[in-house]
Amino acid sequence: MNDKTDTRQQILDAAMERIKHYGYGKTTMAEIARDCCMSAGNIYRFFASKIDIAEAMARKLNMEINAANAALARGKGNALEKMRNFHHSALKTTFEKLDKDAKILEVAEVLANERPTFANEELAQERVYLVQILEQGISEGIFAPMKNPHFIAEMMQSATMKFRYPQLWSRLTLPQLERELDGVMDIILAGLTVPIQIHESVNAE
Repeated sequence: MNDKTDTRQQILDAAMERIKHYGYGKTTMAEIARDCCMSAGNIYRFFASKIDIAEAMARKLNMEINAANAALARGKGNALEKMRNFHHSALKTTFEKLDKDAKILEVAEVLANERPTFANEELAQERVYLVQILEQGISEGIFAPMKNPHFIAEMMQSATMKFRYPQLWSRLTLPQLERELDGVMDIILAGLTVPIQIHESVNAE
């Protein structure tokens, strides 16, 4: 790790600590610079704006999540087990992260508004692992053959959207959300055992 990388990480660590304590909106570049014992001008050599710092923070977290998803997809277990574990792990990770650092939700909301392509990129990466599990299920004879696993993975994301966005949780506890997710997964997995006639070409962009 070189000096430039060290400084970049120092800035990210300082930003994370300040945002967790005060929130994204009440955190300024000057305050982050002061926490790092450097000038605000030096911060801008590494990050053009506060939203760039927020995105870098989110990308670092998602790298860890993607590594865990990749390990799950290629690990032991049949496709049914993996598909349930995949979605339950995502829910639990998000719930526990926000329970510990509630102000991180503000960062997610800002990114959704100002950097919508970031969320789309992450959804696309998640579909890579979902497709791997779907294809395993087909080869195991658990899931019915499907014309386009990528489309099915995208629709699964749509069906489980509530468990991805805390704004939709309505103050439910983790056990309550897990109960709902189990019910949704029961329906999805039952549907995957029979051939699916999809209409992906309708109004598709």
